[in-house]
Amino acid sequence: MTRSSLEQQVTDMLATAGITVNGPNPWDLQVQDDRFYKRVLSQGSLGLAESYMDGWWHCDRIDEFVNKAIRADLYRNARFGWRTVLEVLLARLINLQPKGKAARNAQRHYDIGNQLYQRMLDKRLVYSCAYWKNADDLDQAQEHKLDLVCRKLRLQPGQRVLDIGCGWGSFARYAAERYGVEVVGVTVSREQAALARELCKGLPIEIRLQDYRDVREQFDHVVSIGMAEHVGYRNHRTYMQTAARCLRDEGLFLLHTIGVNFSKTSPDPFIDKYIFPNCLIPSLRQLTAAMEHIFVVEDLHNFGPDYDRTLMAWHQNFNQHWPELQGEYGERFYRMWNYYLLSSAGSFRARNNQLWQFVLSKKGIPGGYEAVR
Repeated sequence: MTRSSLEQQVTDMLATAGITVNGPNPWDLQVQDDRFYKRVLSQGSLGLAESYMDGWWHCDRIDEFVNKAIRADLYRNARFGWRTVLEVLLARLINLQPKGKAARNAQRHYDIGNQLYQRMLDKRLVYSCAYWKNADDLDQAQEHKLDLVCRKLRLQPGQRVLDIGCGWGSFARYAAERYGVEVVGVTVSREQAALARELCKGLPIEIRLQDYRDVREQFDHVVSIGMAEHVGYRNHRTYMQTAARCLRDEGLFLLHTIGVNFSKTSPDPFIDKYIFPNCLIPSLRQLTAAMEHIFVVEDLHNFGPDYDRTLMAWHQNFNQHWPELQGEYGERFYRMWNYYLLSSAGSFRARNNQLWQFVLSKKGIPGGYEAVR
């Protein structure tokens, strides 16, 4: 197939989404290497991302390009290379998140340097969707999210809470400081655990370097913020069983997770290879199936559009502080990380991804649960 015919195929495909190759709009692709056309046709979404990382094309607004492409179903119709097909098959046959490998997967993302996240995130280091209702900036929006979680859990002084996937201890610190609770946080990232322990000094907080599946004691409440995406297709049931085992009968489990509109058993090729290895965003069907005969759904809150705004705030912070980071990470990382943040924002803008907060109980709240927003 000639270069001109490959170029025409890509041009025609993008035109259905209102995207013009070398066009005048900020969401238009500016192709700088003609090898781009063959690569994107043969390798689909991964080829699109990698060719951007290699400098083969440019776009002023990748977030809006992705929004338009998803709205036009271009990603759904994209071809996959042999490597992606193999990974889809493997995900159906084996558990990609066993205990030992789960730690190695997390370390490939969270252990790349705390300084990156300290420059990119808010002052509390919350690496999950903020809640922008009545908020003016990222710091305020993340505090609103943490307070929303505490109010949904009905926290009371002296209660003991398990935080599954505690990150740098942002929820633990907020809940201990503002609501007077004790928190046990578990993470499999050594970098996160070390900094979390430092940040939580002097508070009734224990940070453990531990797989969530190994926690055995019971707590008044359980919270998991941005962890379910890393659990893996074959571990959803175990995740729910573990939360239930650790939760007292009268307690609540708040589950905060990115969600997708249809069930998958394999991750996005770009995210899997470069950002979150073996990460799988769950569907509502997958999560509720895993909850059957374990939890009562007391409340389900979707504020997915808030993640678009959160990601754009992270993108702004990352670029603002890049001069302080570039010596450590390099130019290809810079393009990769920008693509990750902006393409993710575009996906939430297109409503392809959601952000769900479940409030779950083991036996149902007598008289019902009053939703908090």
